[in-house]
Amino acid sequence: MTHESLQEIVCCMGQPVAGNPSQFMMERAFAAAGLDWRYLTLEVTPEDLPAAVAGMKAMGFSGGNFTIPHKVAVIAHLNRLTEAAELMGAVNCVFAEEDGFVGENTDGKGFVAALKEVVEPEGKKVVLFGAGGAARAIAVELGLNKVASIDVVNRDAGRGRDLANLLTERVGIAARWIPWNGKHTLPEDADLVINGTSIGLSDAAAMLPVDLDTFRESMLVADVSFNPPQTAFLQAAEDAGCQAIDGLGMLVNQGAIGFKIWTGIEPDRAVMREALEEYLGI
Repeated sequence: MTHESLQEIVCCMGQPVAGNPSQFMMERAFAAAGLDWRYLTLEVTPEDLPAAVAGMKAMGFSGGNFTIPHKVAVIAHLNRLTEAAELMGAVNCVFAEEDGFVGENTDGKGFVAALKEVVEPEGKKVVLFGAGGAARAIAVELGLNKVASIDVVNRDAGRGRDLANLLTERVGIAARWIPWNGKHTLPEDADLVINGTSIGLSDAAAMLPVDLDTFRESMLVADVSFNPPQTAFLQAAEDAGCQAIDGLGMLVNQGAIGFKIWTGIEPDRAVMREALEEYLGI
């Protein structure tokens, strides 16, 4: 901090961002850590993104988060990327260095941190629904954490094959694309089943097209949706005797990782989760 009266500032940029809970969560965490920091939620159009990043630098922001539609476009305005962000081709978190910003991706790291509270991913056979930004980040981090294999179940052949090839050729794990036609049948030997799509987000009744009869009690089932945290997919898995992980854990952990990147301090994750639950009214 250059002067004790100046606050350190970080932000979230996206469009739309109304209703994003990150500011509420992060400012609670700053207060709990005794830090005089502010987290701003900023609506930025794609056309204004270059000026917005230049403004962050000019005003001395310590970093920020980028969400839809800026996760890929922001890369052109950064000094460099971390290994994970480069593999994923997307950035959701930046931090300042001397002459600009470094791009990181904490989505997958947040998921893996939540997963490790339950089980170690190494050696697990994974079924992943989706091949978009969140799914791609999760897949790369699971690969870096040495899962045995990943089945990428996705309707779009181009995206599905691209992610499977990335995992095989650059991350070095067994992966394949499986077409998603109708209700998908889960393999009996799957250890971890993940909904990496937006199905269920803001719609508690929306159900992932999966054959519910193929759930096994031995499976750990996860969903990236944080609102509602108890999706129809997770409820069906629990009804079948599976252990479930909701999307709040991923959101808390990816926020905590960003917090430490910016401040150098480990935040109180319990405070962050309580803030999310309060904001979402759950």
